This record gives sequence, C-alpha cells and structure tokens, in this order.
Amino acid sequence: MKYALTLTILLAGLVACNDTTAPTQTSGTSTAPPPTASAAPDEAATKPVADVSDPTPGTSQKPTATETTTASEKPAMSDKVVRTEEEWQKVLTPEQYHVLREKGTERPFTNKYDEYFEPGAYACAACGQILFMSKTKFNSGCGWPAFYAAAAGDRVVLTPDNSYGMRRTEVTCARCGSHLGHIFDDAPQTPTGQRYCINSVSIKFIPESELKDYKPLPAGTVKSDAEKKP
Repeated sequence: MKYALTLTILLAGLVACNDTTAPTQTSGTSTAPPPTASAAPDEAATKPVADVSDPTPGTSQKPTATETTTASEKPAMSDKVVRTEEEWQKVLTPEQYHVLREKGTERPFTNKYDEYFEPGAYACAACGQILFMSKTKFNSGCGWPAFYAAAAGDRVVLTPDNSYGMRRTEVTCARCGSHLGHIFDDAPQTPTGQRYCINSVSIKFIPESELKDYKPLPAGTVKSDAEKKP
C-alpha cells in the first residue's frame, strides 16, 4: 500500500513538469504567429532577391555600369562644335584644313611637335578641346608626335580605317570631328602599349602655366564672322 502511494505521487509530479514546459493553449487560441498575407509559397520560393547594385531600368537607383560608361564616352550634343566645310576653310590654314578636314597627313620628321617635350597639354587645332597631356608623350621615332594615352576617353573617337589598302584605326576629335591621326598597338615600352600617332598640324600646345585659365572654343554651332547675322 505504501509503495502504491509513492508511485502515485511520482506520476503526478511528472505530469506537472510536462504541463509547465509545453506551450499553454486555450480553446480556439494558439501561441503560434498568425499567417501573413505573403505571396503564394511557390512564388515566394522562386522569386529572386533584387540586387540594388544592378537595378532594373525604370527604377530610381544609380545607373548601371553600362549606362555610366556610355554617358562618359559620348559627349553631349550641346558640347559639339559644328561648322560647315566652307566655314572651316575660313578659320584654318590650308595645311590645317587638309589634315583636319580632308584627313591628310603631314610630312614626318619635319613637323613642329615631333621632338617637343615641354610640360603642358595639346589641344585640337580646330576647336581647342584638350586631347593629350605632355606626360603621356614619348619619342617613338616614327617622325610624328606620339602619345600613349588620351587626356580622357571621351576626348577622341576611334574608327576603323581601311583606306590605301591598310587596316588602321583613325583618331578624330570627339568635339568637332576633325582628323588627328591614327592609333597603333606597337608601343610595348609604354604603360598602355599604344601609340597615338598624331599630326602636329592637328594640335596646338598649351604651356602648363596657361592651363588654369585656358578655355576652348565655345560649344554649339559656331558661324564665321561673315555668316553671322547682325
């Protein structure tokens, strides 16, 4: 009888322990969180998480790398300098016009900047946009001024040139479309391995002391004095 009473007390204690560790429930209620009004299970499981570093078109996020590159490589039309060929002839010397507008080439080794290495910058002789810095100029021995990089990627335009039975890449000014020369991948001694072979007559030198106050030709369609209306 004594043992039966002891066993009954132990069983009652075990039942009490189980009741304290299990979540309490009342009729019609539960401690589990209520279901949320989310997407269907299949949709929620398969829908990718948005990447804010590469937003989709139409969002207010920053532009993608492709959009940023395109914007920097294509100067705005408002920055263009546009003249008719007749107007260019009036403001350029015959030699400048032949090279800049007719894609001619000056004689090697006898031009102004072939062996010129003063500190400063080189601007387009037609519109004045700065194209090359003197620190990227080197003596290539080709007979024309040589640079291993442009001042910025949006300053020049590179176009395939198959004229005269040769495969070359033409370099033109991005601001006014004038011919500057050609670019070649034959300079392994330079940081870029490239050689911008530029006609001296296509560029003009700006001394380093004058760069701070230097201003190129104003943007937009520029008329010659003879064509301007009063």
